[in-house]
Amino acid sequence: MTERVNRPVSSLMVVIAFAIVYLVWGSTYFFIRVAIQQIPALLMAFLRFFSAGFLLFIWCAINGEKLFNRQSIRPAVLSGLFMLVVGNGAVVWSEQFLPSSFAAVIASTSPIWFVVLDGRNRGINFRSRETVVGLLIGFVGVILLFSEEAIRAWTTAGNSMEIIAVVILMIGAASWAGGSLYAKYYSKGDSQSANAAWQMLSAGIAFLPLSAISGEWKNFHWSQVGSTSWLALVYLIVFGSLIAYSAYAWLLKVKPATQVSTHAYVNPVVAVMLGTMLAGEKMTVLQFVGLAIILTSVLLINLSKYRKERKVFVRAPAVNTKVAC
Repeated sequence: MTERVNRPVSSLMVVIAFAIVYLVWGSTYFFIRVAIQQIPALLMAFLRFFSAGFLLFIWCAINGEKLFNRQSIRPAVLSGLFMLVVGNGAVVWSEQFLPSSFAAVIASTSPIWFVVLDGRNRGINFRSRETVVGLLIGFVGVILLFSEEAIRAWTTAGNSMEIIAVVILMIGAASWAGGSLYAKYYSKGDSQSANAAWQMLSAGIAFLPLSAISGEWKNFHWSQVGSTSWLALVYLIVFGSLIAYSAYAWLLKVKPATQVSTHAYVNPVVAVMLGTMLAGEKMTVLQFVGLAIILTSVLLINLSKYRKERKVFVRAPAVNTKVAC
């Protein structure tokens, strides 16, 4: 979508939108954990994204948005599969075996993958000292986080699924970044809401056969789902997939993309706090060190990009910028 990032907007609205993205997206890791306690993981993902996509589809139709633009549907569907099915699906599946706080920390490595996978800007990115140092520091942080889980999985019987879950999470973080870059460079159409509706609908539809193939339906009965899991699912649909996403999309219209991307190093902090306070999850000292190192890495990478964007804004303050979420 095309937007003018420097148009005047309400400072209060900006603060509220940032607070929503920071807090709500940080809390979704905890609510995913709650929801999948009684709803099979992939089935829960189907219910979440199909419901959110369907509601957003109806909203777009009521507001006269163009929904059936063939040129925009294909990239929206493909980016939705990479971002939501592989990216978010990795988080949902992995939280069956890992604490939600740990999953959030691994998922926060996605900005590192943005730099690595962005072929169009790879030359520019790797000429930046802050970016290169940030990537190296991030790699060290991931190793520290991964090491304890790997050692425990190899030395303790029955814990092999933990190391598999960590690997799946890393693949998911890379897929989220790759899908986002694909959407950034190839998405078409003027309606970001319509694109988001197609992304979530296609992801929801994809999760349904995956849930069936994985055998989640064999011993599952709807009557066994308690109110806590249902409320967690409703929270994920309404707040995680509709309200927070809308706030994120609006911020991308009115603020630089690198400033909006700061959610990547705030969300895991919120997730760790909720996991430790409400779910009794524990993180070791080494894992907290790994978290701090990864957040430092993401900060360095974003600092370099922010400086470049700031120079562009100073030279050409009225420039229109293409962004995608």
